[in-house]
Amino acid sequence: MIVRIMGEGQWRVDNGHFDELNTLDDELLAEMESGDEPGFRRTLCGLLDAVRRLGAPLPDDSLEPSELILPSPEATLQEVRDMLNDDGLIPG
Repeated sequence: MIVRIMGEGQWRVDNGHFDELNTLDDELLAEMESGDEPGFRRTLCGLLDAVRRLGAPLPDDSLEPSELILPSPEATLQEVRDMLNDDGLIPG
């Protein structure tokens, strides 16, 4: 799967890592619903770090369609809320 982190670029992440990313997404969603700003910030950074750690960066000039778009590490709680669907940032 191709994952874009807004403002940073794209990573190719093996589908086998989906469960780990989805677990972090579930935590992020719960923290957002409870208004836990420090937890939200910590988990968002953890989710983005996991994509960077588990994925292989694509060249900057690559224009592959992203299957998943994640917010930048500086995104506010409200900006991420605006990106959410019922499943969180990661469907499924």
